[in-house]
Order: sequence, then structure tokens, then C-alpha cells
Amino acid sequence: MRDGICNLVSRLEVKDLRIRSKGRSLLDVPSLVLDGPGPTLILGPNGAGKSLLLRCLHGLIAPDRGRVVQDGLPLCTAQKARQAMVFQQPVLLRRSVSANLDFVLKRQSMGRTDRKKRIAELLVEGGLDGKARQPARSLSGGEAQRLAILRALATEPETLFLDEPTSALDPSATQMIERMIRRASARGVRIVMVTHDIGQARRLAADIVMMQGGQVVEHGPAKQVLDAPESEASRRYLAGGLVT
Repeated sequence: MRDGICNLVSRLEVKDLRIRSKGRSLLDVPSLVLDGPGPTLILGPNGAGKSLLLRCLHGLIAPDRGRVVQDGLPLCTAQKARQAMVFQQPVLLRRSVSANLDFVLKRQSMGRTDRKKRIAELLVEGGLDGKARQPARSLSGGEAQRLAILRALATEPETLFLDEPTSALDPSATQMIERMIRRASARGVRIVMVTHDIGQARRLAADIVMMQGGQVVEHGPAKQVLDAPESEASRRYLAGGLVT
């Protein structure tokens, strides 16, 4: 996929997805289909269920009811292998920057020569080519997040889930990560990303999923949702009002 642009982006579908805890509904999504070009950005207030939905889509959390379907098939081990996820706080191995990438590529049974070439490509893509031998855990916050994204992309996923990857970063670091996201999306990687940053949604999103109280209150093209939201919850959130 890295050698050209893929015209077919993975399709994700949620069917009657529900999660409850102590008698309270945490997630209730009867239907959601992500089949456009992406990126898809998920917005909503704290506690809206954004990260919970993301984890269900990646199979990290099993719902009480319902299922996730990817390209017409129920989510299973083989389907999960076609996905990758990066969390808000990057988790890096206690080894060098290049060794973090090498660890992933080895698991793909890639030969040593090919691994070295691919690592060099990835480091350039993430602007980390001068830090190959540096301990990964000594990187700055933005650099560490870039490495986490590179490591996820090294598996050549069809779908990449991102949970607020720039929430703690300065504008310069955020810009670099957004550039990586655009490039991955242009190569055909399905991007599904949680954010609180409305400006970021305007810069990146092809479509927006707006959530409140564990429910999807609106889903549509980014311009439509951001400029002319149909739901009251979306209007209040985008206007900076209190959404309960």
C-alpha cells in the first residue's frame, strides 16, 4: 500500500452496539457506517463514549450486545490484524527509536535488509531520521507520539485508530502529526480519530461522528456537521456550550 494510493478504503459498520455498567448505558449505537474516504473524526464532550467506541471498533472491548463488521466480515483475530491503534499516551519499548520499529517489522517476518530500508523510510516520514539511535523514552512528547504512529504504520494497517494523539502537544508538534495523518489517509489507510479540537476536525476530517451520552447524535460530511449541524447537542458543543 505504501507504493501507491489505494482506492478502496476499509469499510467499518456498527450494528446494535451496546455497553452497560451498573445499570447505566455507556454506549448505545444502533447503527453506524464508516465507508467514505476519511479521515473520520469523533467529537463530543468528556464522557460521551468516544474512546469507548474506538476501543470497540478495534476489538479491545467486547460489547454486551451487537457487533462490529469490517468489510462485510465480523471483527475477529484476522480482522484485528488489519488494524492498528495509537493511544493518547504513547507506550514505547525500552530500546532505541529504530529498535522500536525493528521490533514490529521482525514480527512481520521481514528480512534484515528490508527492515533496515523500511526503518529508514519511516524515520524520514516522521522527521526522526536524526534520532535513530536515541533511547525512545528520552524523546519529547511530540517525537514520542510520532514514533508511536510510525510503529503503527509499520504494520501497514488498513485501519488506524487514533485516540486524541495531539491533546498534550504544542501547535508545531500537532502540525507534524496532522501531516503524517494526511499522508497515511492519502495512501488509503482508513483513519478513525478521537479529538476535542474543533479546529483540528476542520483541518483533517472528511466526515464527523458527533457523540453525546454514549450515543451518536450526528454523522455526516465534516463541512455539513461543523457549519450546519442538525442536532441540538452538536450545535451546543460546537458553540462551546455545556452539553450534558
